[in-house]
Amino acid sequence: MRLVMMGTGTFAEPTFQALLAGPHPPVGLVTQPDRVIGQERGSTRQTGRSLKDVAVEHNIPVIQPESINTPEGVAGLKELAPDLLVVAAYGQILSKDVLTVPPRGGINVHASLLPKYRGAAPVAWAIYHGEQRTGVTIIRMSGALDAGDILAQDAVDIGPEETAGELESRLAQLGSKLAAKVVEQMAQGNPVGSKQDKSQVSKAPKLTKEHGLIDWNRPAPDVVNHIRAMQPWPTAYTFWHRPGQPALRLLILKAAALADANMPALPPGQVIMQPDSARLLVAAAPGSQVEILELQPAGKRRMTAVEFLRGRKAQPGDCLGPELN
Repeated sequence: MRLVMMGTGTFAEPTFQALLAGPHPPVGLVTQPDRVIGQERGSTRQTGRSLKDVAVEHNIPVIQPESINTPEGVAGLKELAPDLLVVAAYGQILSKDVLTVPPRGGINVHASLLPKYRGAAPVAWAIYHGEQRTGVTIIRMSGALDAGDILAQDAVDIGPEETAGELESRLAQLGSKLAAKVVEQMAQGNPVGSKQDKSQVSKAPKLTKEHGLIDWNRPAPDVVNHIRAMQPWPTAYTFWHRPGQPALRLLILKAAALADANMPALPPGQVIMQPDSARLLVAAAPGSQVEILELQPAGKRRMTAVEFLRGRKAQPGDCLGPELN
């Protein structure tokens, strides 16, 4: 069976490597065009090692169309003559013209327990919404986004402090094993999948920089989940406002939630004064506070809250929030 791999970034790498080591190594790779580092981001995905470099090492043809759905992209795919497409984090929705090139269609490695979190950033949104479990689903690709029949699925627990990047790395390994299993099943026949429950569908849209802005009106556990979900990109951020001074942009990298019904109801975002100035506490929704543990001021290095407070002690009236109050 002639396989063509379609993917980009670290989530796709383990699947590509697993296929290369299997009985049906890919005869071609379709991946995104080469980018300057930092461009065209919009999900949790780290760049990692280039799939193109791996393919070249194995003498596998590579095509990198701006859009696989153009006549030129479809023509390039036809030249590879695939029987089956294996897709993982490719970053483009495939048209009917693309999916009908291979006689066996395509399968997709998706980092969620479908039908939950259909879309470009399922790992980040699962953490953002406080899910305790997620997983990987292999689907038979259809014309609708992440809506095909389920061919395989496996779940994992989400660690209480795990970031989206860390979780995605684990799911990538799980996905590679499931993908290899399904490919072999398809080589032996035509496995029957199960329909997705449309009533359980939720969305995981592509991330933007604006998604990183922290809303201090949310309960502290939700704020901490947000901070974890935005790593490694776009990273959660807020602005430190001090009377009579310009706002300072802060990347918030690590935090903990403090919740107690007896906590005073302070204005969300208010920096809570500490006698020893050793802790950076911020008011969230009533009855909760967030302790910032690691952060990065604009133009500075990553540092602990203790290091930050050595040069910037909290003053009455200090608060965190959007750039413009």
